[in-house]
Amino acid sequence: MPLPFLTADRAFDDAADDAALPFDDRDHWRRPYRPGPWRVGAGALLLLLASFVLFAAVIIAFADSLAGAAICAGLAVLIIASALRMLRMGTWVSAHGLRRVGFLTTQTVEWGQVSSVRTAQQPVRWLGLPRTVQGQALVLVRRDQQSAGAQQPLLTDRNADFLARYEAFNRAADAIEVWADEYRPTA
Repeated sequence: MPLPFLTADRAFDDAADDAALPFDDRDHWRRPYRPGPWRVGAGALLLLLASFVLFAAVIIAFADSLAGAAICAGLAVLIIASALRMLRMGTWVSAHGLRRVGFLTTQTVEWGQVSSVRTAQQPVRWLGLPRTVQGQALVLVRRDQQSAGAQQPLLTDRNADFLARYEAFNRAADAIEVWADEYRPTA
């Protein structure tokens, strides 16, 4: 079963250097990088846990406790939905704008609202935890929020997609900056 959110940047890998935006349909939302091994591994572990919970639901159903089986099946569906949402997390781009997908929220910014997208050295969160370390971040600066505190990190080199994958972070940051340069209004 093909999972399109796991095969995000194959076109970027196969494209020539002169083709910065190698996609034909630029109106389609896409993540210009592959999910990292930490994110995929956590998703796989959650799906493994969901299979055990579903197996427990079947055993409970055969033991004539349908209410308990329904609770276990509901918990398994919740775990599966969490795993899929975690795999969709990241920064997505299209001709319409830039979309930052979090676990519980999704924020879309049109290219007309973007002042700049740039890479900066700053304290970043390690794997999304409260602990911060010095690292690189791809920062979005909106036109309506020009202050330094309003900058939003889109990607960091210490998140679940790019931990210990510095070249992948640089490729993804460059790709998103190219999308911003292509579609952001100049004036």
